[in-house]
Amino acid sequence: QVQLVESGGGLVQPGGSLSLSCVSSGITINFYAMGWYRQAPGKQRELVARITTDGISLYARSAMKGRFTISRDNTKNTVYLQMNSLKPEDTAVYYCNAQRGGNYDYWGQGTQVTVSS
Repeated sequence: QVQLVESGGGLVQPGGSLSLSCVSSGITINFYAMGWYRQAPGKQRELVARITTDGISLYARSAMKGRFTISRDNTKNTVYLQMNSLKPEDTAVYYCNAQRGGNYDYWGQGTQVTVSS
């Protein structure tokens, strides 16, 4: 059974930082493109960042590239999202995703990130 388990969310003040982790089991992430998505209340789920099997990172928006960093540690079957200079508009549930080809697409349950003073 495939499981992706996110952790590291929480409440942080504007300008603060959080580090999210996503540990996978049941798959070997070496063969998967890994991504972080987020969904704010009343909005559609959107891509935050993605990292290929070769370690190439892609960010959905230039503003995220300057504040967020996605990374992966295949030896730990884990993908990370370091988030700095957080803003209230970053408040959302953050989801981990693993994709391989067109047939394998797995999601975690999400972790809540709330940016508020």
